[in-house]
Amino acid sequence: FKATLKNSFVVASSVTIISLLVGSLASYALVRIKFPFRQGFLIGILGTRMIPEVSLVIPLYIIAAQIKWINSPKILIITYLSFALPFAIWLMAAFFQTVPIELEDAARIDGCSRLRTLFQIIMPIAAPGLVSTALFVFLTAWDEFFFALIFTSTIAAKTVPVAIAEFTGRYVVDVTGMMTGGVFAALPPVILSLIFQRYIVSGLTAGAVKG
Repeated sequence: FKATLKNSFVVASSVTIISLLVGSLASYALVRIKFPFRQGFLIGILGTRMIPEVSLVIPLYIIAAQIKWINSPKILIITYLSFALPFAIWLMAAFFQTVPIELEDAARIDGCSRLRTLFQIIMPIAAPGLVSTALFVFLTAWDEFFFALIFTSTIAAKTVPVAIAEFTGRYVVDVTGMMTGGVFAALPPVILSLIFQRYIVSGLTAGAVKG
C-alpha cells in the first residue's frame, strides 16, 4: 500500500504541475491575445470534457501497448492530463479575467515581455485562483479509478483507488484493510486543504461580487 501511495502522489503531482504550467500559458493567451475563433477554441476545450471516458479506453490502451507504457505511471499522467488540462485552462482563464488589464499595460510600458508579465505580475495576483485550480486538479488525479484500473496491474504503477478496491475478494471483504486504506488515502487531500484553506476560500469567492 505504501508503494501505491507513492505512485498516486507522483502521478497527481506531475499532472498538477504540468496542468498549471501549460494551462497558465494557454489561459492567458486565450484571455489577453485576440485571434480568430478564440471563443470557438474555448468551447472546443470545454467540449473535450463531454467525451465519455469509456469511449477512449480501447484506443488509449492500444497506443499504450504499442509504446510499452502499460503498467507505467507515464500513461496515467498523459491520460489524466487529457481531462485535467481543459479543466485547469477554463478555471485559470476565469481568474485571469479578473486581473485589471491596466497592470499589464503598465508592465509593458516598463519593458516587461508577456511571459515576464504573466509570471511576475499576473500569477501572484491570481494566486488564490491558481491554488484552487491546483487543488482541484490534484484531487481529480488522486481519486481517478477507471483508467488506473485498466492501465495498471502491477505494484509498480497501481494507485491508491485500485489498491483499496483490491481489498474486496471473491468470497471475502477485508473491511479493516479497506477502511484503513481509505483513511490513509484521505489524509493528503485533507492536509492540503487545511494548509491552503485561505487561498481556496479566496479563489472560490473571487468574482462572486462585482464592483
